Amino acid sequence: MVKGLYQHLKENLQKNLASRLIVWRKQNVVERIEKPTRLDRARALGYKAKPGFVLCRVRVRKGGRRRPLYGRRGRKPSKAGLVKFTHGKSLQWQAEEKAARKFPNLEVLNSYPAGEDGNYKWFEVILVDPHHPSIKNDPKINWICRPAHKGRVFHGLTSAGKKSRGI
Repeated sequence: MVKGLYQHLKENLQKNLASRLIVWRKQNVVERIEKPTRLDRARALGYKAKPGFVLCRVRVRKGGRRRPLYGRRGRKPSKAGLVKFTHGKSLQWQAEEKAARKFPNLEVLNSYPAGEDGNYKWFEVILVDPHHPSIKNDPKINWICRPAHKGRVFHGLTSAGKKSRGI
């Protein structure tokens, strides 16, 4: 059977993922990238290879939150309330917010998982420049230029945010 482009890309991704994770661990938490690692997923979420679109890879630590132990000497640790506290937001939503804080002039369009190991998960976040002329003139994406979509990731309006909010 003949394979399509996206099928070849998916196989190539699986082969090189372990060596990529080694490089990604040494990079910054939010790293701007030129091309998407998963082109099929990026295109499905609205990415276009044209000016005004920016991609970044974000690293998020896996696992729940652990509260610090303070002034509870002489007490049973299991009753101190340290573990089993989970964040109200998904790791993907946290990654989108990290990207939005790093690039305050851009709006988050969407994101997708890029890889994970024992300690971290990486997400690639698609950002859009709402002030760029090519975005303003494109009728398919210029909705993001309206004031109602300013800071949309912080209001839970991306797909990861809606999923965490139960919408």
